[in-house]
Amino acid sequence: MPEPVIVAEDLVKVYAEGNVRAVDGLNLRIGEGEIYALIGANGSGKTTTINLLTGCLFPTSGRIEVLGRRIPEGRRAVAAEMGVAPQEYALYNDLTVEQNIWFFARLYEMKRREFEERLGELLPILKLGDKRGTAVYNLSGGMKRRVSIACALVHRPRLIFLDEATVGIDPVLRAFFWEYFRSLAASGLTIVLTSHVMDEAERADRIGLMRAGRLIEEGSPREIREREEAASIEEVFLKLSGRETADE
Repeated sequence: MPEPVIVAEDLVKVYAEGNVRAVDGLNLRIGEGEIYALIGANGSGKTTTINLLTGCLFPTSGRIEVLGRRIPEGRRAVAAEMGVAPQEYALYNDLTVEQNIWFFARLYEMKRREFEERLGELLPILKLGDKRGTAVYNLSGGMKRRVSIACALVHRPRLIFLDEATVGIDPVLRAFFWEYFRSLAASGLTIVLTSHVMDEAERADRIGLMRAGRLIEEGSPREIREREEAASIEEVFLKLSGRETADE
């Protein structure tokens, strides 16, 4: 494995209300330039895991290191090297596409000239070239998702978290996105994404299948299919979920 940019050891997150263990003893090592997919049903702990890794939540116990810094203590030190496209759009509806991306660029202290160059790269790639001056409230859900990804990439991070990045995006554009993600990873960007769509995982370098806050399987798509003697990752997930249910 390449040099790890994310290390999580015995990670636990318990929500006081209801004593819910959203993350339960999670261990992760994710290498530089890797596309790692956390997949599982809604409520399996994927988003909580992302929030812990980005320092948005404090763990109940366990250790997290991202880009060589302890998290959440060192989050400020690595913030400029991380990008996050959350599941819920963090966009201003009354601002245009350009204004939203500029807002995030300024958070990273980008100069206007550098921003214009970067915007000229991102908008055509994300198929938003003709939407630059359009207010976000006039965009479809898929287009808002693209703007959110542009906001996360504008400052050229080393690591990006994409929470349900392709929700609301049509299959053709989804395939295009994966080509783009692959090119970003080839340049050294580490991509951590979540999805509850099992066939998404087939495109990742490695997969972590989550259930009830725990990893129930991990490895490359091929490794997992072969270990579980299954034709698809969806079949693997159904098989493992049924096994765990039977053991409870």
